[in-house]
Amino acid sequence: MNRILHLPLLAFLISFSYAFGQKGTPLLAPNLKTLDSTLTVLYNRAMFNGVVLVAEKGKVLYTKALGTGNSTTNEPLTTNSAFNLASVSKQFIAMMIMQLQERGKLSYEEPVQTYLPDFPYATITVRDLLNHTSGLPEYFDLAQKYTGPLDTLTNDSMLQLLHQHQPEVIFQPGDRWEYCNTGYVLLGSIITKVGSMPIETFFDKNIVKPLKLKNTYIYYHKSSTMPRNRVYGFRRENGKNVPDDLIRLDGVIGDGNVYSSANDLLTWSQALYTEKLVKAATLKEAFTPVKLNDATTYPYGFGWMIDDSAKVLMHTGSWVGFRTMIIRYTDKKQTLILLTNGGNAAGRIVREAFEGKAPQLPQTHLITNVQLIDGTGATPRKAAVRLRNDRIWEIGELTAFPNESVTDGKGFVLAPGFIDSHSHHVGGLNKQPDALAVVNQGITTIVSGQDGGSYWIDSLQAQLKRNPVAVNIATYTGHATLRQKALGANGLFRTAKPEEVDKMKALLRTEMSKGSLGLSTGLEYEEAFFSNRDEVIQLAQAAADSGGRYISHIRSEDVLIDDAIDEIIEIGRATKMPVQISHLKIALRDKWGQSSQVLAQLERARAQGVNITADCYPYDYWMSTIRVLFPKRDYTNATSAEFAVNQLFDPTQSVLVRFAANPAYAGKTVGNIAQLRNEKPAQTLMGLVAEASAFAQKNPDAEGVEGIMGKSMDEPDVKNFLAWSHTNICSDGAYGGHPRGYGAFTRVLGRYVRDQKLMPLETAIYKMTGLTAEHLGLKNRGLITPGYFADLVLLNPDTVQDNARIGESSALSTGIEAVWVAGKLVYQDQKATGAHPGVFIRR
Repeated sequence: MNRILHLPLLAFLISFSYAFGQKGTPLLAPNLKTLDSTLTVLYNRAMFNGVVLVAEKGKVLYTKALGTGNSTTNEPLTTNSAFNLASVSKQFIAMMIMQLQERGKLSYEEPVQTYLPDFPYATITVRDLLNHTSGLPEYFDLAQKYTGPLDTLTNDSMLQLLHQHQPEVIFQPGDRWEYCNTGYVLLGSIITKVGSMPIETFFDKNIVKPLKLKNTYIYYHKSSTMPRNRVYGFRRENGKNVPDDLIRLDGVIGDGNVYSSANDLLTWSQALYTEKLVKAATLKEAFTPVKLNDATTYPYGFGWMIDDSAKVLMHTGSWVGFRTMIIRYTDKKQTLILLTNGGNAAGRIVREAFEGKAPQLPQTHLITNVQLIDGTGATPRKAAVRLRNDRIWEIGELTAFPNESVTDGKGFVLAPGFIDSHSHHVGGLNKQPDALAVVNQGITTIVSGQDGGSYWIDSLQAQLKRNPVAVNIATYTGHATLRQKALGANGLFRTAKPEEVDKMKALLRTEMSKGSLGLSTGLEYEEAFFSNRDEVIQLAQAAADSGGRYISHIRSEDVLIDDAIDEIIEIGRATKMPVQISHLKIALRDKWGQSSQVLAQLERARAQGVNITADCYPYDYWMSTIRVLFPKRDYTNATSAEFAVNQLFDPTQSVLVRFAANPAYAGKTVGNIAQLRNEKPAQTLMGLVAEASAFAQKNPDAEGVEGIMGKSMDEPDVKNFLAWSHTNICSDGAYGGHPRGYGAFTRVLGRYVRDQKLMPLETAIYKMTGLTAEHLGLKNRGLITPGYFADLVLLNPDTVQDNARIGESSALSTGIEAVWVAGKLVYQDQKATGAHPGVFIRR
């Protein structure tokens, strides 16, 4: 049963032998040595607990048994230990059906109803069950839905579930191949009915005794039989062995619950070259690919996968703690058997080693002596964390494996890698693939496509392929980018026509299918400012229909902030999708101190069912274009300029980051420039807009013509927004310019957590990790828990702080000791390591 539910190994080698004396075996000798060393490495790293047997022409060339068959009694494994074969059981079930067919007791082409009258599907045949072409749903779902936790599922009760509830078939019988455990449980019932005896009796009489098998039998939950040499399943869970054996679904027989040993399986495999069980003509069908209704075939017969023109016959099994595999190389008369009971999926590696391929062994790394803050908001705890390849494997009291690489955390905090939900760093990664601006503050994933501007996903992925980078990238699709494509560069300063909205929706759906997180807007910027609510809602609905989200630099953060917040709430209400306010702020002096009212407005919306959230950066000055200081886009209006100076920014503390029309202005405040020009700040503001516009017209290919860091927020409001339970931390940063590009996250940890005690450290980290992942819809990231990606940051809470300042915006943070992305160390001791494991993260 390749049905998967989910203990550490005991460190002793039980049996091991191999020989090279038989004819033909010298060619296998190197492979067997590789196999042996591979199993030893896997065992020493708690990745193998089981038995491997290799034979040629029925002669055993190699066996190895490592570990325990019972984690409670420490009973050692041997080649006679009887494992639950899981789905390898299916070949035995198929054999019994073939025996009944050969004796004239049943026909493959007969409907199942012929033998099981309560079966509710008239067109499904016995052959459909054998070949996995029935279209039946898996019985697990039915059992979980309609039976209780104390009910043991049996073959009879499963049949009654089908009879009573008659779930729809997934496809019409024979239309396609889809693995189905339900079918083989039904075959088990047919054997009992047609064979006129319990299936375990029929099995013993017709397979076990004729082959003189010593440790092969059927055993199931609440079985009355006494099993011989039974192996118990377990799994390794955070460094400890935990039972993982038969459960209440295991009262069924057919898709699993045949037990056998490696030695017996070899006898079984050899018998298939003979007519001890069925005639050769009967057996041939088991190794013939199934023919589908459209005349195509699929390489599966009766309980066997078929490869290389039937030169390789195999099956695997996976259930609770058991992982099993049998491969028959029929042209070479070789057999490879793998039986494990520790939840170890070693099949691929064992096969690679046996076949002479270089096995790709999992790589582990242990991080010890840390205070673990796991991203959930829970209090720190002392622990060690083990990585396996790009994932987190174990957490707890762990000791190093032999020759395992170890990082001593020195008592520092280990946290999930920070996720920057609003980043503009992607544009600089071509020249800065080490992503120092990002990793120096502990960020391992950045989210692009913000403020309505995005890269097309094909281009972004091609860029990553050409130039790998140190951090992961996800992206939204920008509203302004869609508008530019649909309306043209000269058509942006108006509302879109219906056909243009349709074109944008089509483009957005395509990007959503390629992994976009959703729609982002920058409604305060000219490229999108002239769109109306209907246009935005239609596009947001298209994103919602594709399972996406909405994030917005809202239409106003100052004069019309109330209306702008109402707009994003309406979008969330209309589309029923999660919506997020980018870099939440109040940038109007007269509204300073009203953060509590804004948050109350958001909480009311949440209470009404709108999933609205926010991100926020820890500064009271922003960075944007000078033009946003004119909310009415009346750049020559002296009254508007005076309003901007008095209400929207402080010219004495607002710095031009760049100004292509006069580069000498870069680094100076608007107040400084006004003094140089002998003007009032309002007059200078209008002049700067006009000069930048003229430069842009003369230089249409120029990018970043002007930019300003505007001081326009009040710190108490910033702190309130940071502390809101539905706010995650972001940087809104890029390479150069605003210090947030290099220091936003470390500024929170130093200034607001350690120094000002705004929130506990674990809460701040939650706002940088688990909460952010939730807001973005990212899976398997943002927490330190087994199975999640190994994106991690090691930090010293006593020294962590930002060092980037205006004029020194690229200064690296201190206190970030190490950063891992996908298990690879990318940053340590304030230096990049040169590793570039970052990937594109699809929605």
